[in-house]
Amino acid sequence: MAEHLNLDRSNKLYAEAQELIPGGMMGIRRPYNFVPGEYPIFFESAKGGKVTDVDGNEYIDMLCAYGPIIIGHREREIDAAVIKQIKEKGFCMSIVQEVQNDLAKKVISLVPSAEKVVFTKTGSDSTTLAGRIARAFTGKSKTIRCGYHGWADWCVENKGGVLPKSYEDVLEFEYNDLQALEDLMKAHGDQVAVIIMTPLGHPNAHEVEMPKPGFLEGCKKLAEQYGAVLCFDEIRTGFRVSLGGAQKLFGVTPHMSVFGKAMANGYEISMVAGRKDIMDVLVSKAFVSSTYFNNTLPMVASLKTIELLERDSMLDVIAKRGQAFCNKVRKHVKASGLAVKFTGEPWMPYITFDKDETGAYKKNRVKFYTELIRRKVFLQPYHHGYVAYRHSAKDLNYAADMIAESLEEVRKGL
Repeated sequence: MAEHLNLDRSNKLYAEAQELIPGGMMGIRRPYNFVPGEYPIFFESAKGGKVTDVDGNEYIDMLCAYGPIIIGHREREIDAAVIKQIKEKGFCMSIVQEVQNDLAKKVISLVPSAEKVVFTKTGSDSTTLAGRIARAFTGKSKTIRCGYHGWADWCVENKGGVLPKSYEDVLEFEYNDLQALEDLMKAHGDQVAVIIMTPLGHPNAHEVEMPKPGFLEGCKKLAEQYGAVLCFDEIRTGFRVSLGGAQKLFGVTPHMSVFGKAMANGYEISMVAGRKDIMDVLVSKAFVSSTYFNNTLPMVASLKTIELLERDSMLDVIAKRGQAFCNKVRKHVKASGLAVKFTGEPWMPYITFDKDETGAYKKNRVKFYTELIRRKVFLQPYHHGYVAYRHSAKDLNYAADMIAESLEEVRKGL
């Protein structure tokens, strides 16, 4: 069994934070989303594929800020481009700068569904705007969703403080269940404005799923049959599984899509991309504006990130290294004999424990992730991980070995 980490300063800062900020920090980053008492609560710095906490513990960072870090932390060329923009041109002005057009042209050249784009800041901005666009375009009111789409009223899981009217026109189906979607469309299709779904299945706290043959094609066919807009939520998959997103990888082009996270390697930007006639409702039929949507630092960062991804074939490297890592982990999982699933290869590795009637899986999950963090591999019990370009083969081999050791500690405890 590995030794408990020194987390004294993390715990001190957390106690202080709770007096200043509700919960100390925003929900998904609170200690209960990890293993309380075992995981750090405050980081100090990050570089490449590693992070260091305020107590000096260094980890292989396989959570990657929940996905934005596609290359690595503190990428010199990206940060240099941003600093140059600050020093030579500025970034927050009353009207737009030319880099808006440059980034738009670039993403339109890469993303199959992108004929026009709107830049926003967060995933929730983009998924919510996509719904508004679809309703304005179709004149219909209902949304059918599949997957996690952010914290806005229409889609947030925790309904505290949310008016029922905000989600009374929102219906749900599960990933890879085409029959469920067909049933919903038969019952409500004439009122459905948009079907918004993740093209890769990654619901929180559940294993990652690839699409079954014909599933994505079937979703598009149903949308078109009933005159709804099909929107792919590519916040996690975009600029990760391919430069054109999962829609490019799987060969299914939606009418609209949303991107974020990896498109700027940590800088705050997202976008809605879609067919011209759909997107053009924003000319006058529907409205969107924000003081900060037009700030250009994340646009500069995004252009440079995409340039590096293309120039050095980084996504190919990520897929190759990720697959090698996943192959090793899969062998370790099988050898352990534990009731464990490993999914998400090669981009979003995730180890989940099969539920049982006694609830023993919860104890085993806590034990596994406790042992793993003590071995300085930063993953999350309730969210899949990520592979970044700066994760070296050595880093990933170490992570795979530590997963094996942690599984063995769970097995010995049974």
